[in-house]
Amino acid sequence: MRTLVALIIVAILVCPHRADLYGKDRGKEDTVKVPSGGPGVLPLEDITITVIYDNRVYRDGFEPAWGFSCLITGTEKSILFDTGGEGAILMRNMERAGIDPASIDLVFLSHGHWDHTRGLGHFFEKNKEVSVYCLKAFPEPFKEVVRDAGAGLIEADEPADLCPAVHSTGTMGRRIKEHALVLDTDRGLIVITGCAHPGIVKIVERAKEKWKRDIFFVMGGFHLMEHTRKQFDGIIADFHKLGVRYAAPCHCTGDGAIEAFKADYGDHFALIGAGRVLTAEDFD
Repeated sequence: MRTLVALIIVAILVCPHRADLYGKDRGKEDTVKVPSGGPGVLPLEDITITVIYDNRVYRDGFEPAWGFSCLITGTEKSILFDTGGEGAILMRNMERAGIDPASIDLVFLSHGHWDHTRGLGHFFEKNKEVSVYCLKAFPEPFKEVVRDAGAGLIEADEPADLCPAVHSTGTMGRRIKEHALVLDTDRGLIVITGCAHPGIVKIVERAKEKWKRDIFFVMGGFHLMEHTRKQFDGIIADFHKLGVRYAAPCHCTGDGAIEAFKADYGDHFALIGAGRVLTAEDFD
């Protein structure tokens, strides 16, 4: 069964830029009901974000590889955001970070590309007692893999609550569908993106408009590798207009854009790589 799960996931997600990965949903509606988040915000001092998987290394002993994954704790549910591109690396980096896969309650998948989902098969070998939260746009064979593993499947399209003060932006983008994770903290919103294919500025705008809060921190892949210096300077300017206080671009952002954010944001820039652990102490 474990081998079958891994092979199916590899077979349907081998190409990260195929538009046909995003066919119309042919499956059932939500197999697990989306919970209501309720009122309140999260104390920032309770939140820890551990980067498990990235193209770059932050701490010695971690392995770099193309893709992204991080763990969010301090929320009602511990959330694994994406699963990277190679399951063995994901699990080894989890072990090095002292993370027990069995402690994770929810897997949030930002979009269907292999470098954000292919670690799921290895993760299921350690923990099937989770809910996997994905967009309705994910291909039906992928959803069947989740169901066959015995995990709960939550499909959503509109903005929704995963647990108190933790939200999905809902489906964004046309050719490549994606959603981002939003944490509502006492310092403002934290927005975490996988690749930001719909546009990082549009994602931040969606979060700010939907939850009517200031943007405290934005991290993840910003997908600016093919942008010019003028273009990502414009994006940085938009970040300031939107009031983004801290920025942590990584993964598919591109070295040039990362350096531009670092130069502009200074002390309010967070360097990201596998092994990085972010807590309230990283922010003034």
